[in-house]
Amino acid sequence: MVQTFDPKHSIICPEGVFIIGTYDENGVPNAMNAAWGIQSDYGQITLYLDEHKTTENLKKTNAFTVAFGTVDTLVISDYFGIESGFNVNKIEKAGCHVHPSTVVNAPIIEEYPVTLECSVFDYNDDTGILVGNIESMVADERVLTDGKVDYDKLKPIIFDCSTNTYRLIGPVVGKAFNDGKTIQ
Repeated sequence: MVQTFDPKHSIICPEGVFIIGTYDENGVPNAMNAAWGIQSDYGQITLYLDEHKTTENLKKTNAFTVAFGTVDTLVISDYFGIESGFNVNKIEKAGCHVHPSTVVNAPIIEEYPVTLECSVFDYNDDTGILVGNIESMVADERVLTDGKVDYDKLKPIIFDCSTNTYRLIGPVVGKAFNDGKTIQ
C-alpha cells in the first residue's frame, strides 16, 4: 500500500548541513545553518535562503564561506540554525574561533575542518536563491587522505527533514562512473 503526503512533508535526501559565514558592516562574524543547497556546477554552489542576517551581510560584502556540519560540530551547527543573528552574536555565544579568509571578505570558523570560500555570483531577493563562485577551499590536514578530503575522517552530517534529525553520511557502497559499466 502507498501513502500520499502533503508536499510540505515530502523529502529530498540528502539535505546538507551548510554553515554559511559572513561579516556584517562592522566586521562582526555571523553564521547560519542552511540545508537547501547543491553544487550547481564545478566551482559553484547554490543555496536557497530566506531573509536572514546572513543574507543582509552577503549583499554588503559580496562574499561568504560555507563549512560542512560534522559529527564533531553537530551542537554548534544546530545552534547556528536555532538562533537569529539579528538577536545575538552566535559566533561569540557558541565559543567559536574565526579568522578572515585570505581570498574573500568572510570568516572561516576554525571549528569546521572544511570550508569553501565564495564570492557572490548572484543573489535574488525575491526567490532567495544565492549562487556563489567557489574561489578556494581550505581543509584541515586531519581530514585528508592522499591530499583529498576523506569523508570517513570528516564525518559529515546530513539533515533528515522527515524526522528533524541529523544523520551521518555512511561508508562507500560503490564507485561512480564505473559500477554501471557492468550493464552492457
